[in-house]
Amino acid sequence: MLYLDLNNNTPRETDRELASDTDDRIVLIADNYQGPGFIKIILPALLLVLTAFFAGPVLAEKNPGSQWLSELKSLNAEETYVYTSLYTNHYDPEPDHVNDQNMLGFENGLGGVRLWGLAIFDNSFGQESQYLYLGQKWRAFESDQWYYKLTAGLLHGYKEPYDDKIPLNDLGVAPAIVPALGYRNKSFFAEFSQLGLAAGLITVGVAF
Repeated sequence: MLYLDLNNNTPRETDRELASDTDDRIVLIADNYQGPGFIKIILPALLLVLTAFFAGPVLAEKNPGSQWLSELKSLNAEETYVYTSLYTNHYDPEPDHVNDQNMLGFENGLGGVRLWGLAIFDNSFGQESQYLYLGQKWRAFESDQWYYKLTAGLLHGYKEPYDDKIPLNDLGVAPAIVPALGYRNKSFFAEFSQLGLAAGLITVGVAF
């Protein structure tokens, strides 16, 4: 796994150093960024997801018996998940806001430490939208049922006159990061997703 050391501008190729130095590198990148302020929030989370996506398989090969990796493999198993929206709450509601998202989502664990998915839904203003993403789950509260999930991907569908309601949407496609807390009982699961600072979303689904 190659990545750039910002202190000497040379690539390094040790997954152990990658795992231990990731937080420092991300903080350094974010602190040095001179663009809009909200990017300092988006960038670290996006880099964390990408680091997990690319570094996970390397660490899995180096430490096949690790309990931590065994938990990740279990949470991100090769299963197909289908889910739908149940409840949306906009924290600062506007007259044009829609709370019925009609969401239909598909997600698939890749059998390692990562997952991918696609959600089709009506956005906060009733426009048909899509979210294509990569992500990862982690066990929460030392429980076999609770887990954290973080996804990052591309969001499409916010069009005029609401195209400026999400950042970086100049081309009609914007980056998005969605943290979530989930609970699973056998094949059924429910998740609470935090949609930026604007809203919270509850989804329910089933795993096959």
